[in-house]
Amino acid sequence: MHFASEAAMPRRDGTTLRDAGASDRPEEARLREVIARDGFALVPAAAMRPLLGPPDALPDWEDFRASWDDLALDTHLPDGHRYRRRRHATFSARAGEREFRREPHRAHYQSLDYNPLVGGIERWFEPILPRISEGATFRRIVECCLRLFGALRPDADWHIECHQFRIEARRDAAGEPTPEGVHRDGVDYVLVLLVDRVNIESGTTTVHGPDGRMLGSFTLAASFDSALVDDARVRHGVTAVRAIDPSRAAYRDVLVVTLRRIAGAPI
Repeated sequence: MHFASEAAMPRRDGTTLRDAGASDRPEEARLREVIARDGFALVPAAAMRPLLGPPDALPDWEDFRASWDDLALDTHLPDGHRYRRRRHATFSARAGEREFRREPHRAHYQSLDYNPLVGGIERWFEPILPRISEGATFRRIVECCLRLFGALRPDADWHIECHQFRIEARRDAAGEPTPEGVHRDGVDYVLVLLVDRVNIESGTTTVHGPDGRMLGSFTLAASFDSALVDDARVRHGVTAVRAIDPSRAAYRDVLVVTLRRIAGAPI
């Protein structure tokens, strides 16, 4: 992907990210500049993985990845859509903090404006297991989101939702990572991080402007490949995944982290 220069990026109040106390890591500053300029950044694993710490920073990675084998079927989708499994959890963080805290388990809700397929209802999912959300890998990923996105709105308190998704491709049907189509999530920022990809083809992430024009595309192919999205400015979708060998299990596992400014927090 292309990174912008390291020049300080102006904010709405006339200060810069450096003035606001943003991380001084050059690679994070470049990513924020790309997001601020384009509304999104598509980040290969080679660039994303170092943002989560040194090689020994994720000692529970294999347990984290294996937890996708224990996701319940998403029964809120209409008939004919039995290819998605998931878990969900809600967290919060105060402005400027990198620490976050788990909130009581609650339903996931989107209005019909953002999800015409299953919006307008409370959707309850099994919670992300505490041993996963308290592990080093999960915490490093969410803390990275707070560093990257939090510096773009340094005065915001955050409502954070995390979703484990497995999209299965079967012999008789493709799997739809975004069955609602190209969409916005109704939040401020979104991270989509690939955890695993087994025996599938396609599954290309596309990013679109408000007028529908495609702005970029990127297939999450390796663990840690990621899409970072300013949800207020662009829309995104993912093409269907199909099994390469229909006789074998085929799936796409991602962690989605969304940050939404808590009502009443300064803009």
